[in-house]
Amino acid sequence: MSGPGTRGLGPGNLWRPSASIEGLRRRAALFAEVRRFFAERGVMEVDTPVLSRYATVDRHIESFVAVPFSGPGTRAPGPESFLQTSPEFAMKRLLAAGSGPIYQIAPVFRCEESGRLHNPEFRMLEWYRPGLDHHGLMDEVEALCRSLGVTAAEPFERLGYREAFVRHAGFDPMQPAAQLRLDLEGRVPLPDVDDAQAADPDFWRDLAMSLLVGPALGEHQPCFVHGFPASQAALSRVEGGLAQRFELVWRGVELANGFHELGEAEEQQCRFKADRSWRREHGKPVPPLDEALIAALRHGLPDCAGVALGLDRLLMLLCGETELARVLPFEFSRA
Repeated sequence: MSGPGTRGLGPGNLWRPSASIEGLRRRAALFAEVRRFFAERGVMEVDTPVLSRYATVDRHIESFVAVPFSGPGTRAPGPESFLQTSPEFAMKRLLAAGSGPIYQIAPVFRCEESGRLHNPEFRMLEWYRPGLDHHGLMDEVEALCRSLGVTAAEPFERLGYREAFVRHAGFDPMQPAAQLRLDLEGRVPLPDVDDAQAADPDFWRDLAMSLLVGPALGEHQPCFVHGFPASQAALSRVEGGLAQRFELVWRGVELANGFHELGEAEEQQCRFKADRSWRREHGKPVPPLDEALIAALRHGLPDCAGVALGLDRLLMLLCGETELARVLPFEFSRA
């Protein structure tokens, strides 16, 4: 058994926490400050189910699957269920029901994510602000980060997606796939790809973002990247050919992903169906489409912006650590 937090430890010491006791105190203080910040702003804390009949159909996120449930009152084992990869869908149902601004600090789970910056289970801070767009929410994300201990003399930088690529990779990301591949040759290791990947501009954009652009962002102060290609809109609105979406990166580490939320049920359903088809064609699991979310959107989602922020990663950077395991009570190999 080995992992980022287990190197140099014998089996007899694996009962010990990954983080120091002082680190756990800082973790508790961080959570307390989050709650104070939102209490002062009238944002209600909520908690939604960790286990659900539905799961994300995002092309790049895999869910843990729970065994079929057979309990009191059930006549036969029910369908499989999933550990949440995000509380987003359930929180949008609360928004549609009239909750007003809400937040939660949620345990979330993702398969195939383990390493220096990943743990299969982590804590996500997710919140929604009716009446704000993605620019307004960036202001609040910056205010929260500063209250949690991020110090920066200048305002957080804000870069358009295209501008970030031109500055740090030296080419326009809105070019055809073949040209993006040519721009990357000799600069990063190119993986073997099939015909579909080779023809997909987003495949090459994601590769450039992970190896060239992302690591160069936020060196001196945190940096918001916004105005993503419409093909990377996920759950955000699209206007003028660009997704109303942002990411926050600090010292090359992605911390947050936010949207001016899409509220059109039919458009969201079309995107889900396209993602499910893509997953089926690529031999990936195809979770059931979240009909409850679609019904909530039909009922009416208020105009709002929402964001998910990785609290473990933020704490890691605030503590000057380079491995996520150093700020977790028990990273996965000790869990």
